[in-house]
Amino acid sequence: MTAAQPLVVETGTRTAAAVSATTVRTGAAPHGRGSHARIAHEEFFDYQQTSTADLPDPRPLVENLTRCVIEILAGARDLEQVARWVTDDVYRTLLLRSSISARARAARGAPTIRPTFSVGTPRITEPRDGVIEAVVIVTSRARARAVAIRLEGLDRRWRASAITVL
Repeated sequence: MTAAQPLVVETGTRTAAAVSATTVRTGAAPHGRGSHARIAHEEFFDYQQTSTADLPDPRPLVENLTRCVIEILAGARDLEQVARWVTDDVYRTLLLRSSISARARAARGAPTIRPTFSVGTPRITEPRDGVIEAVVIVTSRARARAVAIRLEGLDRRWRASAITVL
């Protein structure tokens, strides 16, 4: 059997493992021909947009995510704790920034301490259905920072698709 041939069970139907193996080996959709079937297959399993009406109030998530991001950058919180609430791109960016912060603390010989700060009231706008953009002012003794967060309704929950700490 070559890599391009689908696996067939004796009854003539393919098992889920056979479909997965075929998709992985050939890169094609399991049923249908051409790019239309492949696009339909990818859209079915990709993130599904959710309307704002079908999602909970984003304010608590914005406040908690802001607090978590500041603590992650300070090294006081593990990045894995927010993994389910952020997209892959945001996760990679936070991972990079937290590792840079950790190296800078190690070079200075500074210990990891939990930062003391207060989170202001989020300013929330809705540029389109299923998308929330918020900015939160975080103040500490030394300085004030702004955290901008874009939340998108994906698979019936809010996920941060962009986080910027200024």
